Amino acid sequence: MGNETFTREGGQTIAYLKRGGKRPGVLWLGGFHSDMMGTKAQALDEWAQARERAYLRFDYSGHGASSGEFRDGTIGLWRDDAADVLDRLCEGPQILVGSSMGGWIALLLARANPAKVAGLLLIAPAPDFTEKLMWAEMSEDVRRTIMEKGEWKRPSAYGDDPYPITRALIEDGRRNLVLDAPIPVPCPVHIIQGMKDPDVPWRHALKLVERLSGNPMLTLIKEGDHRLSTPEDLARITVALDALIAGIAASCLAFAAPPGSS
Repeated sequence: MGNETFTREGGQTIAYLKRGGKRPGVLWLGGFHSDMMGTKAQALDEWAQARERAYLRFDYSGHGASSGEFRDGTIGLWRDDAADVLDRLCEGPQILVGSSMGGWIALLLARANPAKVAGLLLIAPAPDFTEKLMWAEMSEDVRRTIMEKGEWKRPSAYGDDPYPITRALIEDGRRNLVLDAPIPVPCPVHIIQGMKDPDVPWRHALKLVERLSGNPMLTLIKEGDHRLSTPEDLARITVALDALIAGIAASCLAFAAPPGSS
């Protein structure tokens, strides 16, 4: 299955992989500086194939096989990439599976267009990470470099070359914060979070649970790291996705049942 592409109104070319199948489909929203060929995204493709479930994964602008430069990206741009994918390439409401930054993107999409979102599975979600997990932890020297020079090269903990954190990323992030107010998301939400995550502390997930409407579920993995890509972690993710789909199906049946039926 080879990459396909579509061109956004601004000219960015977005690469994606789409598998047809049963609805609701699943839309993968990857993390910061990652791409759609990562371990979790690939594992979910195998899961979707085995269950004949519709599944779509893509690369944000400046990531993977999509066009653009990573340093030109912002949360707002990547949110708009995802919104275009959801509107143009997905049929019917989708279950959004957001990993790390993808969890933030998923929340923004669900808040803006709830009719297109059937459920959320958030894996080590990092809403507001530019402000609360980056800027808050930066030294004054690093902050000054970002604001005066426009960017700072952040060392990667995952073997990649250092990558730029730009002033535009920080300032745009502030326009997209979600944790400072209630988050009205009417669909079911399941969060999976490692307690040994060095990038997104597990208490960040607790803050998200407090802000979400409804009755979100939180699974804490005592030995879990940020990637949550071990075979055991991948099994937990697919089991959670199966349960989310079963719950959505049961709710739809209950809603469709005639009054007085049991």
